[in-house]
Order: sequence, then C-alpha cells, then structure tokens
Amino acid sequence: MANEDVEKTLAELSRDLQESKARLEEAQQVAHVGHWEWDLETDVVVWSDETYRIFGLSPQERPMDLATVRSMVHPEDRERLYQRVDQDLVAGARPEAEFRIVRPSGEVRTVSSLTSERWSSLPGDTKRDASGRPYKLFGTIQDITDRKRTEEAFQEISRKLQESNARLEEAQRIANVGHYSWNLVENRVIWSDEVYRIYGLDSQQGPIDLAKVSEMIHPEDRELVFRAAEEALQSKVPADIEHRVVRPDGEVRTIHSVGTVKRDTSGRPYEMFGTAQDITERKRSEKALKQSQFYLSEGQRLAHMGSWAFNDSGHYWSDELYKIYGLDPQNGAPTIEQYLALIHPQDRASMAETIKRMQEEHCGFDQIERIVRPDGQLRYIRAVAVPVIEQGVFKGFIGTTMDVTEQELLTQELRREQGYLGEAQSLAHIGSWATNFYTKQIFHISDETFRLHGFDPKDPTPLERFFDTIHPEDAAAVTAAIDEAIHSRADFDIREYRVCHPDGTIRFVRAIGHHNRSGEMGYYVGITVDITERKKAEQEREKLRQLEADLAHINRVNTMGELAAALAHEIKQPIAAAVANAGACLGFLAGERPDILEAREAASGTIGSARRAAEIIDHVRSLFKKSFPQREPVEVNELIREVALLLHNDIRRNSVTVHLELAENLQGVAGDRVQLEQVLMNLMLNAIEAMRDAGGDLTITSQPTDDGHLVVSVSDTGLGVPANKIDQIFDTFFTTKPQGTGMGLAISRSIVESHGGRLWATSDSGRGATFRFTLPYEGLMGT
Repeated sequence: MANEDVEKTLAELSRDLQESKARLEEAQQVAHVGHWEWDLETDVVVWSDETYRIFGLSPQERPMDLATVRSMVHPEDRERLYQRVDQDLVAGARPEAEFRIVRPSGEVRTVSSLTSERWSSLPGDTKRDASGRPYKLFGTIQDITDRKRTEEAFQEISRKLQESNARLEEAQRIANVGHYSWNLVENRVIWSDEVYRIYGLDSQQGPIDLAKVSEMIHPEDRELVFRAAEEALQSKVPADIEHRVVRPDGEVRTIHSVGTVKRDTSGRPYEMFGTAQDITERKRSEKALKQSQFYLSEGQRLAHMGSWAFNDSGHYWSDELYKIYGLDPQNGAPTIEQYLALIHPQDRASMAETIKRMQEEHCGFDQIERIVRPDGQLRYIRAVAVPVIEQGVFKGFIGTTMDVTEQELLTQELRREQGYLGEAQSLAHIGSWATNFYTKQIFHISDETFRLHGFDPKDPTPLERFFDTIHPEDAAAVTAAIDEAIHSRADFDIREYRVCHPDGTIRFVRAIGHHNRSGEMGYYVGITVDITERKKAEQEREKLRQLEADLAHINRVNTMGELAAALAHEIKQPIAAAVANAGACLGFLAGERPDILEAREAASGTIGSARRAAEIIDHVRSLFKKSFPQREPVEVNELIREVALLLHNDIRRNSVTVHLELAENLQGVAGDRVQLEQVLMNLMLNAIEAMRDAGGDLTITSQPTDDGHLVVSVSDTGLGVPANKIDQIFDTFFTTKPQGTGMGLAISRSIVESHGGRLWATSDSGRGATFRFTLPYEGLMGT
C-alpha cells in the first residue's frame, strides 16, 4: 500500500478514534459514568473527564495523585472501602464497592439518608502479570446519587402511604366510622375492618353476603333501609339514613349510613360507595342530654338559678332567668341598656363598669348585685360570667344568675350578729375559739382572742404561737391542765395565768374549754377572758385592806395616846380635888369630937369630883365616835401661815429659816381644815427634823396649775431621801427616823388622795428633799 494510502488510513482511523472517544465521553457524561486506570506499581491513577466531573474536579488537573483521591473518600467510608478492595485483590475477585466522596466544594452526595451524601459504584477489572501478580486496576465509577435519592424518595412515599393507611384505619376505629363498596353489577360488597367491627363480625371471615347483611338490620328498620337504598339508586340524591343492627351476640347498635351512587357514561349505576358510623353512644348521649336539660331546667327552677349566653349573634336567657328578673319571655332577652335599667341605682355604675371590662378584656366575673323588678320588688342576685374561647378565638360568654335574696339577708343578719358578738367580746375582753389541741387544728379564733394574746387578727397564727405567749412560770401548769382534760375527755377551767405580749405587756387571763363530745379527741370550744383589771382591782383591794388594817392599828394607838393624854389632863384636877376632900373628911372624923357635918360635906365634895371625872371621860369618848368628815372652804395660804406660827418654837430651836412663796388671790379649796392642817404640820415637822443638826432653809410655796389644781410644796436643805427609798417612804410603818412610827406620810397621802389630790416626793441627795401635794381648787379670784 502506498504511503499516501497509509497516511490517509491512519488519518481516518485517528479521526474515527477521536469521534469514538468523543462519543464515549458524551455517553459517560450523560450516564454519569467515568472510567479510571490505577497502576499498582507506580501508584498512578488515570481518570476520564467524567470521573473528574464526578469528583467535582477539572480535567485540566490531571494526572491525579492517589493520596488526593484517598483524601476525597468520605472519612466514615474510607477504612471500609480500602479493606474491601484489599480483600478482593487478595482473593482474586473483582473489587466492587459503594462509598461516599466529598467534593472540594464540600458537597457530599447521599443515598441512604436525607443528608447530601455522594455514593459511587466502582466495578473494577484487575490486570495481572505472568506470575499472577496484579499490576494494574481498571474500572468505572458512576454517580448514583440521584438513583439513591429516587429510591429513598420512593421508600419514603411508600412508608408515608402505609402510615396514612394506618392513620385512616385508626381514625376510623376511633370515630367508629368505616367505609364500604357495593358492586352493583356483581352484587358484591367490600367492607373496611371498622365496618366489620361495627357489625360485630370478624374481618377474617372474608366477603359478606348481602342476605346476611339484610338479616342483621333490625326488623323494625329493614324496610326503611331498603327504601332509602332504592331511592338513591333511582335518583342522584345520596342515601342518608339512621338504622339499627343486631349483632350476632344480640347487642343492638345504631348506625348512620351514607351512600353515594356511581354511574357510567350512560347513567347506569354500577357502584355504591359510602360510610357507616356507629352512633350508638352519641344517641345515648343525646338522650341523656335531653334528660339532663330537663333536670337542669327543673333544678334551676328549684334553685332559683337561670342560665344565659351572649355573643355577637345575640342573647339567650333560660325561662328561670326571666322569672328571676320578673320579665316576660315573649319579649325576648333585654339589651344591655335595658338590663342596666333593672340594676339598683346604687349598683348600676359598678355593673356598667363590669360589663364594659368584660367586653373589652374578654374576662369573666362573679359578683352579687341588687335588682329592682318591674313590680318594684328588690332582689339580690349572684351573676357569674365565663368567657368562651375556642382554639384561641373568643366566641362569647356563658353564665348563670341565681336569686340569693334569702341567703344574702341571712348573711347580713349573721354579719350583724357577728359584729354585735365581736363588739361585745371587745367590750367585755372575752375571746372565743374552737380548736383541736391534739391535732393542732384551729377551727375558729375571734379577733378579741388575737388581741388578748397580742396578735394582729389579720395575720395567720398557728396554735403553737398562742402557747408561746404563756408566761414561762405558768406554761407548765397550763399545759398539764389541758393535757389532763384531753386524755380524760373533760372540760377545763384554768382560772388564772399570765400571757406575755410581744411588746412586753403582761396580762392575766382565764381560759374555759368545753369538750365537744361528738367530735374527735382534743376538740374543744371555749373562751379566754382578760382578768387583768379584776386582778389589779383585787391587788388594790388587798392593799386597801392592809392599809385599813394599818390605819386602824395606828388610829387605835393614836386614839389611846390622845385619850390617855386627854384623860390625864382633864381628870388630874377632879382627882386631886377628890383626894383633898377625902383627906379632909378623914381629918374631920379623926378628932375627939368628929365633925360629922364637915365630914359629910367633904364626902359630898369627893363624890362630886368623882362624877366630874366620869363626865370628862364621857366627853373625851364622844370625840372618837365615827362620823362623816366635814368639808368646808379652806384658805390654804392662811392655813400655811397658821401652821408656821404654831411651829415657831421648833423652827427657832433648830435654827431653821422659813421662806413663804405663796401665790396671791387664791380662792379656798373644799376640804377638812383639821386634816389638811395635819398634813402640812407633818410635812413641815419632817423637814425641820431633817435639818435639826445644822439648820437650813424651809421653803413653802403655793401655786395654781393649768389643769384646775393647787400645788403646795415643802422643801428643805437637809440630807435628803436615799434614791432607793423614795418609793417606800409612803408605805405604812416605813420610817427613816429611829423614833418614828412610819405612819405620818402614809396618813398624809391617804388624806390628800381622799381630797382628790396627789402627794409625792423628790430628792437630791445632800441637798434636801421636796414634798408636793395637789388639791382641786375652786378657781382664782377676779383679775
């Protein structure tokens, strides 16, 4: 062959080869299949253009380094892939694997999951040398991502279809709704599982015979069902009927059947498809609802309670509600304005505000208000409103209204009674309570009980806190008395114990508990009485009794002394005269010739003197007879000057200087002059006594006060009264003087207090003492 022919042939072969290669590349690109060649000796990999594209690379990047190829295999598939290839090479099998690759862009193609993963199919063909050792590996690689995705999508669709069918079956089972198909041409019926259950049959029994279905229809409803089916076949109106079926076990169920007839192009019916729903429970509920509505209406009538509903479409009022408001149902429910006109004028503004807030905020309410019926009758009603919200959407209101006039009047009466009781307890300082000491439960505690223990009635207080207020010295006795009563199931009366208030105040109380014999162990109802004032009164009476006894004693002593002095002074002269007359009588009788006349005269004189002594004793005794003190106007300043004059000798003898600082123009006070003189004399003598060794100043003042009293003070510059004795010097028989009786100041205070005044002392140790007393005075003379 000529060279020209050879070159022409080679050129044609080259062109054909190029065209074939181009077609191969095109085919690989369309099929997403590339080829590769791996030299196992040099570890060099040669790829086709499509292989580069599958790996997301450019063919201009050839040749490809094996390490780069390995790094592009997905990390989770890398070890598994190369173990599989090595095992196939050793076994002499053709390596084939599916794996994921990660393109340089980060894209990962996926098959088995919903993530973007990349899978490749690598069927390989191994080349071996004469010794059988493999030296080159050739194969193809195919991008099967879309196929995998399609498979996954198909599996997902299949799974969802199965789930949908399962949910449909479950929904039918829950709703007791099944479907059926009646082939009119073959007269064959196909039922869903739920229809089998509705009829009480087993779906494993296969197709149901129509004759058997007819027999299961309740005899009273059978004709009705057949007629409805015939009418549906003759017309285009679906069959819709309720009927009863009798299950094989004899149970009767009510079914709602709906059937639609399918027709061919000529209008001839060939199939009826429909549903069957078991509405037995709904029918029973409807029957029960009707009964409930009847009972509700009757109950509303008996309870004087009506119901209502309000929404955008209008109002609904029950018959009883019209009766409560005294309205005629024929006129319909009133408007809001008409309703407010029925509300008592004093409650109308509040109710209008409530309705406005209810409409704006879609909130309910519960309140008692007064209404005035058209006939003028006043009634109390309780209205309750509840908003209706469905799926977050406000639909309106429903509510009830009850006539609570009788209850409200009783409640008001009860509140008044409770108010009276509370006021009475507060005035009498008596608190009531009911509790179980064993279980520590409190059933009732009145406000006064809280106050008796020093607690705020508004604060919740456990039983233990009441016990904590008991004085520590009384706690054991109180607890023991209550424990003994609990275990013996008896009443108790703890006549006196102390409670300590949080502010430190101590009160005396008495607790009386009555065991509730019909209740459980430890259940007591009782009262707590504040006896503090009574206790103080008893203590004051005891002090008064003691003072009276002391005064009686000192009065007896003073009376005896005064009586003795008076008797000694008054009787001395008649006794002396009697002695002289007796001596003269003896002298007249002792002579040789007794002078009987003179002796008789002397004896008569003796008798007269004796009678005179008896008369003196009677006169002195009359001075100490019990009589009411004589109150008269007393000029206090004049009295002070008289006492100072009477004590002139004592004042001069003890080197005491008297200072009189007396207010002018004072009107006299009402009192017993002798007793007031005794007080002044006692205070001035005590002051003089305090300065007898060194002398000093005695200052006496009188001054009116703003509160209608006259205050008199007696001050000295003596040693004063010790601070720890200042409160004791007025006690009976307490004295700081060796020769004192301890009665002077006690009697003085008693006299001042009997005149409506007060006597007290102050002392500055080493600088003397001041005694002051007040007397109510009639007022100042004209100014």
